[in-house]
Amino acid sequence: MIQEIALIAVKPGQETAFEEGVAQAAPLFQRAKGCRGLALQRGIEHPDLYRLVIAWDSLEDHTIHFRQSEDHQRWRSLVGHCFAAPPQVEHVETVRVAF
Repeated sequence: MIQEIALIAVKPGQETAFEEGVAQAAPLFQRAKGCRGLALQRGIEHPDLYRLVIAWDSLEDHTIHFRQSEDHQRWRSLVGHCFAAPPQVEHVETVRVAF
């Protein structure tokens, strides 16, 4: 399993619209091949910065299956107008956990 982490800067005043758009888009991700779940995190010091963390079975489930789908286009139509800049996306895998 991998995680996609998208750092998303939202235009001032668009925070509520963005959060509502993500809520509307959640089913698009949940039905996507290989999607295990998602979390939206908002910055404390910078409340216009969000992290969207999505768990995928594989990199290809995100980069090929989802990004080339109509659901990806719908996702962008729900939230794209809120972006202050293009999201910065990276993919990570957990190598060690200690609590």
